[in-house]
Amino acid sequence: MRIIFFRILNVNTGSLARFADGSAVVKFANTSVLTTVVSKNNPTNNNASFTPLTVDYRQKSAAAGRIPTNHLRRDYGYMDKEILTSRIIDRSLRPLFPTGYSNETQIVCNLLAVDGEYDPTTICINAASAALSCSDVPWNGPVGAVQVSITSDDRIVINPTTKQLSDGRLNMIVACASKDRVVMIDASSDIVPSALFLQALTEGLHHTQSIIEGINSLCSEVGKKRRVLNVTGDDHVDGALVAEIESLASDDIKNVFTDYTHHKISRDQATDTIRKNLFNTLKASKPGLDMALFDYNFYKIAKRIFRDLILVNRRRLCDGRGPDDLRDITCKVNLYDPLHGSALFQRGQTQVFCTTTFDSPQSAARVDPITALISGVKEKNFFLHYEFPSFATNETGKHGFVGRRELGHGALAEKGLRPVLPSTYPFTVRLTAEVFESNGSSSMASVCCGCLALMDAGVPISESVSGVAMGLISGRAHSDDEEGDNNDVTDHVILTDLMGIEDYMGDMDFKLASTKNGVTALQMDTKLPGIPIGIITLAIKKGIDANQRIINIMEQTIDKPRQQKKNNHPTIETLVVAPNKRSKLLGVGGSNIKMIMARTGVDISSIDETSYQLFAPNGQALSEAKTIIEELLSDEGEPVLEFGAIYKVKIIELKEYGAMVQLHPSLPTVLIHNSQLDSKKVDHPSILGLEVGKEIQVKYFGRDPVSGRIRLSRKVLLSPITEIKKLM
Repeated sequence: MRIIFFRILNVNTGSLARFADGSAVVKFANTSVLTTVVSKNNPTNNNASFTPLTVDYRQKSAAAGRIPTNHLRRDYGYMDKEILTSRIIDRSLRPLFPTGYSNETQIVCNLLAVDGEYDPTTICINAASAALSCSDVPWNGPVGAVQVSITSDDRIVINPTTKQLSDGRLNMIVACASKDRVVMIDASSDIVPSALFLQALTEGLHHTQSIIEGINSLCSEVGKKRRVLNVTGDDHVDGALVAEIESLASDDIKNVFTDYTHHKISRDQATDTIRKNLFNTLKASKPGLDMALFDYNFYKIAKRIFRDLILVNRRRLCDGRGPDDLRDITCKVNLYDPLHGSALFQRGQTQVFCTTTFDSPQSAARVDPITALISGVKEKNFFLHYEFPSFATNETGKHGFVGRRELGHGALAEKGLRPVLPSTYPFTVRLTAEVFESNGSSSMASVCCGCLALMDAGVPISESVSGVAMGLISGRAHSDDEEGDNNDVTDHVILTDLMGIEDYMGDMDFKLASTKNGVTALQMDTKLPGIPIGIITLAIKKGIDANQRIINIMEQTIDKPRQQKKNNHPTIETLVVAPNKRSKLLGVGGSNIKMIMARTGVDISSIDETSYQLFAPNGQALSEAKTIIEELLSDEGEPVLEFGAIYKVKIIELKEYGAMVQLHPSLPTVLIHNSQLDSKKVDHPSILGLEVGKEIQVKYFGRDPVSGRIRLSRKVLLSPITEIKKLM
């Protein structure tokens, strides 16, 4: 089966990994991916609302003709790129698993060969789609995925090369199901206007359909018969119990959802109290009532009530907002003096604290070799680290471990902020985003807070950027036709600035970061088997409008980067040192450099043969370091040497390969190699009768043009001489 874009997509199934429930090898150009699917035959949990799906993407060094650089020279652990790609693949496939399917399922995408010309992410999505579609695992696919870019002259490119991606203004991955339904979007862009962004999305959507047609054609020839679907939820549906719960608890649940005095924790507690009291009431008349059965039906009814109230009233239940209204927002900057930059962003009950930290260019984050080959990026001088501690949701848990979710949220916020940073900024910049309270969209709050912290630190960003989460409540998602062929979304409400409960109860998680002039990042996933492009278009327009309102609020606190640097703002300066003075700066074994760093805290690194970079934590430290360097490089007391003149020198040390001599106390010691001690071959200076403390005559031949070292020779003086000069 071949699908033609600018290259041919080859899909092969049934030849490798045949013990798996499904497998496919997809080749695009010189990149090949093997994807396998294995799903257990029986349900493994009683949670009918969650599909136990695991996706693992592995990019092994051998696929690129490399050997791992770790001490074991083995591929182990997960790189950030592997985790982020696994999450993209997961979000592209998960919505199409049947509701209630709880058989543990694992999808492994193994990179067999890569040459760096194309990003393998979309190849993996299509390979997983083909493997699932041709397997016996219940799945309502296939999906097709393409990568879309926009060139500098606004041309849209489908499945661009890595060079076109790095030179372009957009990097978008879009996965779609049949009938032009969007399942997943992951995009970063260089402030692309919304009209052009939507045009690129529509073009990508169109090209995914030919992939779907090709996979369907392949499955009609070699696909396996689907196994009997064992839906966990069917075991939990009890019509009589549902009727009793609705009769006894519907009004109480509605009252909790429409009580604006509740906050996140109190609302959850009130709902839980209703659940416990009702269970105890029913338990008295039904001693054999199963708790899991009751809970499943109770929360299903609560979700239906929540969604119906929004669809009917066209208002938010929990705080009375309209669909397009924002929560209350407050911003603060410059919270702590020792920090280079800091900010606190509060949106409703979501609170994020951000810090900006500067360091030298040598502190840039190194990218692993395979990711560097694929992306073309070898190091990053800007990165954002996102932290979500358990106390942010009133829970306990382990701290210090970075999970997949935290890594993904941090990467998304970083993509949202990167386009506004200057490309030639001299410092390495690290943003930390710590979530102190969470009630929805902490990643987009991190974008807002990160922008404030950057401006507080004086980073010359081009414009303010904001992030907002959009949601969807649809009339189809809880209909009786949920497992049928009718996947059309009829009645729906798009929600701006999601709260946590709206995200949980809703159908779409749509995160958008933008400036007043265009989109910088977008991540969309859904619980539905695809969303029409019309809803996506409207969500983008509403999200951009919301971000413009958020930026107006943020700019009331700080509207441009700080012009006057803080006292603790670091400084970078380049120092040019003549070759003949380089040894004075370095000292023996770098002793002078170490001394300067220890006394002043200034980091000194070599740029080239004559240039050194000084990174100082503040201006005072830089001044102190420069004063020490000036003293070390001072010419005071140094004699003026005459080319070709003969001088007397004192032997300081004898080495196997030559003699170290002192020409003048203000000059560094000079090595005279054995080859310049005598006209005959010399194995050791002592053979010539030389010893420490003895004075000998040498001829001066200037300095080496590259190293700046003094050049002396005794060999040329073995013939009679006329004049000898002594400097000491």
